Amino acid sequence: MSKTWRPATQLVHGGTTRSQHGETSEAIFLTQGFVYDSSEAAEARFKGETDGFIYARYGSPTNDMFEKRMCMLEGAEDARATASGMAAVSAAILCQVKAGDHIVAARALFGSCRWVVETLAPKYGVECTLVDGRDLANWEKAVRPNTKVFFLESPTNPTLEVIDIAGVAKLANQVGAKVVVDNVFATPLFQKPLDLGAHIVVYSATKHIDGQGRCLGGVVLADKAWIDENLHDYFRHTGPAMSPFNAWTLLKGIETLPLRVKQQTENARRIADFLAEQPQVARVIYPGRKDHPQADVIAKQMSGGSTLVAFELKGGKEAAFALQNALDIVRISNNLGDSKSLITHPATTTHKNLSDEARTELGISAGTVRFSAGIEDSDDLVEDFAKALKSIRA
Repeated sequence: MSKTWRPATQLVHGGTTRSQHGETSEAIFLTQGFVYDSSEAAEARFKGETDGFIYARYGSPTNDMFEKRMCMLEGAEDARATASGMAAVSAAILCQVKAGDHIVAARALFGSCRWVVETLAPKYGVECTLVDGRDLANWEKAVRPNTKVFFLESPTNPTLEVIDIAGVAKLANQVGAKVVVDNVFATPLFQKPLDLGAHIVVYSATKHIDGQGRCLGGVVLADKAWIDENLHDYFRHTGPAMSPFNAWTLLKGIETLPLRVKQQTENARRIADFLAEQPQVARVIYPGRKDHPQADVIAKQMSGGSTLVAFELKGGKEAAFALQNALDIVRISNNLGDSKSLITHPATTTHKNLSDEARTELGISAGTVRFSAGIEDSDDLVEDFAKALKSIRA
């Protein structure tokens, strides 16, 4: 496979291997185990003296193709495909810490991500400090001698804050910590955390990569040395492996990723601009707009906007519910990155388990709404929102 291929070509052909039958589409290897030509061959494979698969929990030909294709896209040396995005996040963080270690994380995280670092990790003696990640000084103040991991999303869920990944990575290198970036909202097409200095990148492959509402999946990407030293044994022994069927589904989804994301981003931009002019809307947050609070950072590290838009309605929860209920094309769902346009009310869904104070800190009000643009005709989406907004008093 050529390293000079551009993303659209990589995502159709990257990492493909074929069986003796020469199939066009990637094969699904639905098997738990593998057989060996001899006892000696089995011994050699378990010793790592010969290449090959041992057990589907460790890896399979279909999963291997998905991992290699993601590596080509991300510019990573190695990867492990997981059963879900949260399996990827948990594995990436927990595999490299032990009791007595310390994590610094941006406070603007998806609710389950916050639970991993704020609730789960401390149960095993790993401390965590949450910071406002937009200010690099906050990261520096939070560092302790035992700090091992920096964890962040950028853009964040749901308010699309953007964090200076290169700045965080520079500090992490100075103190001997590893930076884990959840890159879902930017997609691997618009932001390359490894190029910016991050050490580990995680995705919920459910979003965008499948992007068609079919299956769960996740992936952890990093250099081979880090995976061999930290993730390899954790992955083998705790069992967060992806199903080969899901890996095949994701391989099919990733082929059209550039086409879908291009249309989704254009639709998101148009809806963001439309909403910004509506009297019922207090504010709009979108990485493609000049009025984004971190526009200077976006210009440095992102090559495109996002498929997501956050906006706040003046009428609070009542207005948010009225809008969502009045939409015809856009459907209410907590998922995102789908070919269908989706909308959710974070305060009562994805971030409902946070305290009122925590939501206020993150800028999630009762009127905050998150829109995930699909691939529909943008004129239809604008008309759908225009009609729905009539149900709200300005």
